[in-house]
Amino acid sequence: MSKLVIASIGPASSVQDGGRPGAQRYGLVPSGAMDRLALAAANTLVGNEPFTAAVEVGPFGAKFTARGGAVRVALAGAPRNADIAGRAVASDASASLADGETLTLGFTRGGSFSYLAVEGGIAGEPMFGSLAVNARAGLGSPYPRPLQAGDELQTKAASGAPERRIELPAATDAPIRVLWGPQDDEFADETKKLFIDSEWKISATSDRMGYRLEGPVLKHLHGHNIVSDGTVNGSLQVPGNGQPIVLMPDRGTSGGYPKIATVISADLGRLAQIPAGRAFRFRAVSMAEAQAEARKFAELLRALPERLREAESVDLNVDALHDANVAGHAVSAVDAGTWHAVFPADAAGPD
Repeated sequence: MSKLVIASIGPASSVQDGGRPGAQRYGLVPSGAMDRLALAAANTLVGNEPFTAAVEVGPFGAKFTARGGAVRVALAGAPRNADIAGRAVASDASASLADGETLTLGFTRGGSFSYLAVEGGIAGEPMFGSLAVNARAGLGSPYPRPLQAGDELQTKAASGAPERRIELPAATDAPIRVLWGPQDDEFADETKKLFIDSEWKISATSDRMGYRLEGPVLKHLHGHNIVSDGTVNGSLQVPGNGQPIVLMPDRGTSGGYPKIATVISADLGRLAQIPAGRAFRFRAVSMAEAQAEARKFAELLRALPERLREAESVDLNVDALHDANVAGHAVSAVDAGTWHAVFPADAAGPD
């Protein structure tokens, strides 16, 4: 077997898959990827099942070195600079590391999580049917905690399959859609209007358990304590301080704060990718619209293999790109013929 050795990695990075649904009645949290579409896209690129375990990489950089043989990987999710031994690696595309080569990931740009899928998946011992890490519960494999330097991820040797890219829907800054309830009757109509009409920001204190929101105070009609009841991914609890918390995959299975609304499943990944401090809004939708969007999202996941395309094979000469005269002329990073364009003499400027 080949393996990826982690040379360095930032916080908020762990092994995640589709989660472990079906046991919440026993109090077992589902966990799993924050952005299911990005996880599925990365896995599709390397021929895995959509929700195979992959590395969920947080907003900071990371380095992975192939040992014991070549390793084929794919990167999807939040955009970030990436290279293998100086060769640029595109987002939403696959690439291969030869034995001893290092994949270097930079900081995310405009997002929070990227997914590094490995051809053949990551070897581990399923816990309740999943490798997904929940550090608080000590669940997950091969490491039941966030990843750190020195960890080794065992996988199969690269197959030599051609590299692919995948065409995903364009990113959007549209409002995050929610359904009212189940306890929206604990809030006055003007409070619900305030919730929809206001801008919100995700607090830097947020994590995989919950996204704390910063914005206007939402006042309760009858106090902030209710009899604990079930929660789902996307439940918007409002505790005593009036600042909502969106429950995420590492949430508890029940909660005792009124839930003013619930983020629809099709938009939860978009919410997860919003960086701390960036303003966004919510929009209330009907149950019919939420169900229609859930069906569209499921169809998108099913059709991911149809979105695969052959990746362009280009060896970039970074020095030549740096030397390229781009003033008034188009230079394409994937067309070496544009890097040293020959201009007519009468187009030259003054000496």
